Parts: sequence; C-alpha cells; structure tokens
Amino acid sequence: MPLLVLKQVGGAIARVPRTETPYVNRDALYDCFPISIWDDPADDEANVRWARETWDAIRPFSTGAVYANNLGGEGEDRVRAAYGENYQRLVEIKNKYDPANFFRLNQNVRPGPVRGLNIESTDI
Repeated sequence: MPLLVLKQVGGAIARVPRTETPYVNRDALYDCFPISIWDDPADDEANVRWARETWDAIRPFSTGAVYANNLGGEGEDRVRAAYGENYQRLVEIKNKYDPANFFRLNQNVRPGPVRGLNIESTDI
C-alpha cells in the first residue's frame, strides 16, 4: 500500500531555539515522506521503485533535512543530518551516559570522538 505522508509542522515548534533540543528542523513548514507497505516479496521491486520515484519527485521541494523518527537504515550521514548542529552535543551526552552504546537500536548517535568524523561502528 503506497502512502504519501504530509504533516504540517511549524507553529510552536518554530518558536523554540534550534539549540534547545536535538531537533533542529524548526524552520520546516511540513514533514513529507513516502511509505510503501506490502506483504508479498514478489511486490518488493514495484514498491521500492514507487517509494524512490515518489521521493525523487518531491525532493526538489524539500529542505534537504530529515526528521530522525522518519529514518530507516540510511546510515550515519542521515542521522547526522537529522541532528545538524546539535549532533556533537549528542555525542558528548552519549559518551557520558551510554559509552557502551547499549541504546543503539534506534537512529543511533554513537559514542566516540567529540569532534571529527572518525567514529567507528561497534555492534555489542
């Protein structure tokens, strides 16, 4: 079942400074993303194609940012994009409270160097 989710954001969200919480996309007016849900593996190609083509069609109207809760397995670069300028502060918090990366089954901010991009993946 293909869906195009469109949620209005802004309002109270936009009145909070970007550095007050991890969420930085406070200037966005809408959150929009395609979802494709199916059961039959024979439908994989068609559904994946639909989601990618739909995203390609709406991408020019995007801010280029991403909301962390909308991420799947796109990788660390997209997680960094979700938190933007607040990412390094989240690494500092992760280093302090979860250095073993116990809470890693989400859109993970991994513990590691506070500055720089050389963060190694660790599966526990």
